[in-house]
Amino acid sequence: MRNAGLLLMGSLFILLKLNAQPTEAIQVRKNVPLDSIRLSDPFILTDKKTTSYFMTGTGGMLWKSANLKMWDGPYPVAQTDPHSWMGPKPMIWAAELHSFKNKYYYFATFTNRAVKIDTVGKNVIERRASHILASDRPDGPYIPLHDATYLPADKPTLDGTFWVDKDGKPYMVYCYEWLQNNNGTIEKIELKPDLSGSLGKEKLLFRASDSPWSREKDSTGRDRPNKVTDGPFLFLTKTGRLGMLWTSWIYDIYTQGVAYSESGTLDGPWIQEKDPITPPNFGHGMLFRTLDGKLLMSVHSHKSVKGRTVRIPYLFEADLSGDKLIIGKHYVP
Repeated sequence: MRNAGLLLMGSLFILLKLNAQPTEAIQVRKNVPLDSIRLSDPFILTDKKTTSYFMTGTGGMLWKSANLKMWDGPYPVAQTDPHSWMGPKPMIWAAELHSFKNKYYYFATFTNRAVKIDTVGKNVIERRASHILASDRPDGPYIPLHDATYLPADKPTLDGTFWVDKDGKPYMVYCYEWLQNNNGTIEKIELKPDLSGSLGKEKLLFRASDSPWSREKDSTGRDRPNKVTDGPFLFLTKTGRLGMLWTSWIYDIYTQGVAYSESGTLDGPWIQEKDPITPPNFGHGMLFRTLDGKLLMSVHSHKSVKGRTVRIPYLFEADLSGDKLIIGKHYVP
């Protein structure tokens, strides 16, 4: 809890999540155009109290903007306890910022590479889980709440997001990683009223293989459903329909999909849309409204540049005025 610098120096990125940098290589910059930022899993919080936008993602850093066009950052904001299960140098993936009951919450995935929890085939499973930090300010610092863990220690979990369901209870919705179960899932767990811990058991919402559009080839070249679940994000249409953005792959193409709950609650059943919702090579989407009320989707692009995968924040216009989410054209602030 006491040393944000120690945490962020250890926030190195690995092969599955790209573009994070060691803290010592990062300097705070001013007036950086959005398309010049390299960031995976971009999540944007619109804060009316400060009339500002705050963007985070993978790497444990924060960007600030008054207009979405020019950004200042990156700033270190996440502090963890080096004596916790995360260890002194956890990696940080897919952070999100949520305002709830006059506080701000930092949902993120932390990985302690020094702890191995399982081996499945050739996959060595490291200690990884979604966790929640809190702050009184949108720009942090964010520190751990009371509970040491939110999710089972023997399962690799990631990409936790926040939702208050029709029962009025808060939940974390997250991915249980395919590396262990070989068919990634999206699950939920109830949170305490102040988000300081979780309650009860986790519950399955759907599996990667439920999607009609996510595909891959097996070792013999035969076609089959893809096994990756990534980046859930919940939303409501104007008609009250509950939807979920989530990401997988169509062979080697990173792809953004959407599903809808027939019951209107997290319990589903979840019905997958037939087709992806964005053009190819975009994913890990979320929705937010600008200070003047315009609905946008934030995603990152996923493309190869000179043999290296580059991920850049990218905005699309979005529409929830009907019974389903409609994604429009590229939005340039």
